[in-house]
Amino acid sequence: MLRLLLNARFEQPAPERACPRAQQRDISNVLRNSTPQLRPRTGTLRSLTCGFALLLNCFTAFADETHWPEALAAMPLGTNISVLNQTNCAEVLLARFQSNAAVKALIFMPGATDELYFFRRVHVALTNASPTMLDAVTALKNQSPLHITNRGAFLLIYSCEDVLDLDIKIQHEKTAEKLKTGKPLPHLLMLDRDWTQFLAVTQKKISPTLWPFPRTKESWHFYRHTFAAWNLTPWETLQAAAYSGKTKFTVVRGQVNFKPDERVNQLPKLDRFPGR
Repeated sequence: MLRLLLNARFEQPAPERACPRAQQRDISNVLRNSTPQLRPRTGTLRSLTCGFALLLNCFTAFADETHWPEALAAMPLGTNISVLNQTNCAEVLLARFQSNAAVKALIFMPGATDELYFFRRVHVALTNASPTMLDAVTALKNQSPLHITNRGAFLLIYSCEDVLDLDIKIQHEKTAEKLKTGKPLPHLLMLDRDWTQFLAVTQKKISPTLWPFPRTKESWHFYRHTFAAWNLTPWETLQAAAYSGKTKFTVVRGQVNFKPDERVNQLPKLDRFPGR
């Protein structure tokens, strides 16, 4: 027993046995695969870039949404205007709309012009002695069937029947890009103007051909355009025309084709037939 204890106490540990080469390769592979790779993948970079672009667009949209009331508050409406109705609403607001950094255009959509001129349900009071554009659009929102929203470069006045998402198809990218990067149109004022009148003001400043051509029956079912704008690109000008004229358009090589947009969001509810 004493010999066993002495041997156990003073016995030197056996030297470690070397790993076989195959086992060494397996361990090296495990370590290499478990080590994080520092080289970024192309898909990861693309995802990060797209995410950043989307986040930037969200911040831009939020900035536009929060700044347009400040811009309208700086636009005086006039001291002798106490009521807005079918006789003066569009004319007053479009004439007082000024160039600003928040929105480029003020657009009456077809549902809004229906409420003004067909249903005649817009009759709002302005109580401020010196009202502003912000007072006007706030009164329209609170005292009439009209609504106000910001879509990119546009401030839209609309009703429940309007569809706010444009129907645009691009079949020729170079033509679309030329429209988006073209020289801005300094100022547009469309007060109840038809398609032919819209073309007379814009066609020479927009290089692709716009169809339908002037005075043709294909445009008979377009709504008349009612909007004011500053420094719109050719592409934004076509968007404004689609918003105000209840149209959709397709971009082809060297031409943009407009057609009526037959979509309706909601049918307006009427207490009585218009005119009675």
